Amino acid sequence: MRNIAIVEDEDGAAEILCEFIKRFSDETGQEFCIDRFRDAVDFLSGYKAKYAVVFMDIQMPHRDGMSASVELRTLDKTVSLIFITNLIQYAQKGYEVDATAYIIKPVRYYDFALKFRKALDLYVINEKQDFVLNTSKGICRISTDKLIYVEIVRHRLYYKTVDGVVERTGVLSQVEAELKKYGFLRCNQCYLVNPRFIVAVDGSTVQLGTEKLAISRPRKKAFMSELAAWYAGLGEKL
Repeated sequence: MRNIAIVEDEDGAAEILCEFIKRFSDETGQEFCIDRFRDAVDFLSGYKAKYAVVFMDIQMPHRDGMSASVELRTLDKTVSLIFITNLIQYAQKGYEVDATAYIIKPVRYYDFALKFRKALDLYVINEKQDFVLNTSKGICRISTDKLIYVEIVRHRLYYKTVDGVVERTGVLSQVEAELKKYGFLRCNQCYLVNPRFIVAVDGSTVQLGTEKLAISRPRKKAFMSELAAWYAGLGEKL
């Protein structure tokens, strides 16, 4: 069963979404548990990263859906987000917070079903690669497909993702043990890198996107061997 959140202040609009989700459930055989919130403040209060899809209205009292989604992404980088809006120009901003799709009111079932299915499929892909972190701000869910590298500075861990940085206290060796099954490699005492983002290795540096990180001399041989093994394993899957 998948958990779905509807953040919508209008009762009529929320009821339509509930009806469409139930209709989609009847047609596909998938089961859903629906939580409805009348405003973004209530939704984010004590947020738990348990939802597969969040339907977020953009224009709401107390706090608009766009700013609420920015905070949501600090807590949950895996959940699929669908914006509900009256005006298309507001919807375009949704891609800044990695929204899966947007739906223009009044909501029509065909458009809803198409985008809901896409959001569920994307969540399933991310779910296979995600893990949960306990931070000072609460629980944060991250997909390893979006995690570029982890850095430790004075007992503070910094998880650099494509959406931003998540910070917490901890030990890098413990993180290494947790992420080893996802292919993450240690290039020195400070960095644990995701080989999926490596674009080049040049001497004593490894480049991930536009960033270059140092490869320590003691780790160089093991790092290159592990990276070669990772590429070999990737090739076997293709």
